[in-house]
Amino acid sequence: MTTMEMTSAPASSHSFLRSGGAIVAGFASIAVLSTVADGTLHAAGLYRMDGTIMPDGLFALALGYRAAFGVLAGYIAGRLAPNHPARHAVILGAIGTLLSIGGAIALWDAGPHWYAIGVALICIPTAWLGARFDRRRASRR
Repeated sequence: MTTMEMTSAPASSHSFLRSGGAIVAGFASIAVLSTVADGTLHAAGLYRMDGTIMPDGLFALALGYRAAFGVLAGYIAGRLAPNHPARHAVILGAIGTLLSIGGAIALWDAGPHWYAIGVALICIPTAWLGARFDRRRASRR
């Protein structure tokens, strides 16, 4: 085994861990922020706790802040990625899309269908947009 072969394995392992960490960090950020926002709005009495469906305006509010959090999560994933920031953000968005589809299926009658579909549809574009913000910042240097 040559010296180059010996040193490339740890580097690729390190890159793989950083890639995974970037995606996990992006996912954790959107999960925590969404949970805190939902909990805050429940505590404030805006979101109902009695099982009745909320008005469409509140679902639109939830979709809006989930979109903003998706952009931030994509930014985080792209910023922490060792390379190809947009690819990491899109992977994060794809994971979010799959989880959102699962949530939509499980909770199909818990709210308006447009909301469940909308949450799934915004995951990839918002994550990609977040990665683009970091790319623009890097190009200004």
